[in-house]
Order: sequence, then structure tokens, then C-alpha cells
Amino acid sequence: MKKLFVLLALVPALVWASGGGYPLDKAPDLTNDLAALQRGARLFVNYCLNCHSAQSMRYNRLADIGLTDAQIRNNLILTDAKVGDTMNIAMRPEDAKKWFGAAPPDLSVIARSRASGAGAGADYLYTYLRTYYQDPARATGWNNLAFPNAGMPHVLWQLQGVQKAVFAEHEDPHHSGKASTRFVKFETVTPGTLTRAEYDQSIADLTSFLVYMGEPVRADRFRLGVIALIFLGVFTVFAWRLNASYWKDIH
Repeated sequence: MKKLFVLLALVPALVWASGGGYPLDKAPDLTNDLAALQRGARLFVNYCLNCHSAQSMRYNRLADIGLTDAQIRNNLILTDAKVGDTMNIAMRPEDAKKWFGAAPPDLSVIARSRASGAGAGADYLYTYLRTYYQDPARATGWNNLAFPNAGMPHVLWQLQGVQKAVFAEHEDPHHSGKASTRFVKFETVTPGTLTRAEYDQSIADLTSFLVYMGEPVRADRFRLGVIALIFLGVFTVFAWRLNASYWKDIH
């Protein structure tokens, strides 16, 4: 169990520090879909919040996605925390460092940690959580296309099921006579509790919640931006006409 915890603790930092060159799938933007955010919050507290905190997020902030305090308390708080508390875990950082060598990274802004292009963090998370495959050569039994040799096991395998990756060898066009492997497709070994479409939808929900959690006021910021642009547009018209009126008798 401790080995599982340390793998869960270290993988986010490794994920953002490395990449496998696998093309990222576009993550659906469901940050304006309250039902999707609620489903994503449920996945987050059940599968992520055991080892990773979100200290910049308070439970009562989930009221912004349409939940009441009672719903938050009864469905999303799995400890003795209060609705007004931040999303912390019971494991102390000093203990985690002693046991695992590093404290589990906080996930408050994990979706914003990759700044190379709009939506890159969300696309990476969405792709990463969907491209796990069975690999007996790995100590965990799992590998990942988006992050080859990932240390984190597939904690959502019961939902997705077990799949294996099929690779094919082809000659490297840049090095004559040198072969390399390329990914061809996934094949299902054991089906999960969700269909492929349902699992993709669940990961889209979780990814959107992580995006929302990184900036809960994002929707308000966009709305205020639109209002400001409308104001500037109207003000420009008034200023233009006022200027014309001021200079009309001056030749």
C-alpha cells in the first residue's frame, strides 16, 4: 500500500516534467456544464483526494457548481472536515517526505501547470488518464502512451478496464536500417464497469473539474471581460460623436 501511495505522490511532478511525444487529444471543455463539474468533483474526491491535497480550494466553493452545503457535506466530504475547510489530506507532509522521499504534490492548479498553449494542461490530463495499458515488464504492471514508463499505476482501471497496446515496427526514415516501434491501437483485455464512451466522458468530467479548480472565477472573469468590451465599444461611439461635434465648427 505504501508503494502505491508513493507512486501516486510522485507522478504529477514527473508527468509535467516529461512527456512521451504522443499526440494529445483535445479535452472537451465542460467548465460551463454544472452537471459535468459535479460528476468530476465526485471522481476527484474518490480517486485523487486520498493522497493529493487541493489546499487552494475550499469545499464550500463547490456551491459555485450548483451544490448545497448539505450535498457537499453528505456526498463529497469523506473525512471529519467541515464545509468551510480546504481540501486537505490527513497525511502530514513531513511524514510523507520521510516515508516516500517527497510529499504528494498539491493538485489545486495541476491543470494550469503546462503553459505551452491554450488548454495544454487539460489536453495532457485528458490524454494521460485514457492511455494506460497493461505492461508486465513494469513493476506496477502498467505503462502509459502519453508518459512512457510512468510510475503511477492505473488507479481508474476498474472503470476503464484493462487494455493492451499493440505496437508495430517500422524503419526509421531518418536512420536507414534502424527500426523503431509505433503505436497501432488498443485492444481490450478485460472490460471495465464503464464503456469506452462512458469512461471518456468521466475523464472529460474530471479534467474539467481540475480546470475549474485551478481558476474557480474563470467564468466570472470571462463575463466581466465581455461587459468591459461592450462598455468600451459603446464609449467609443459616444467619444467619436462627441469629438465630431466639438470640431464641426472649426475649419
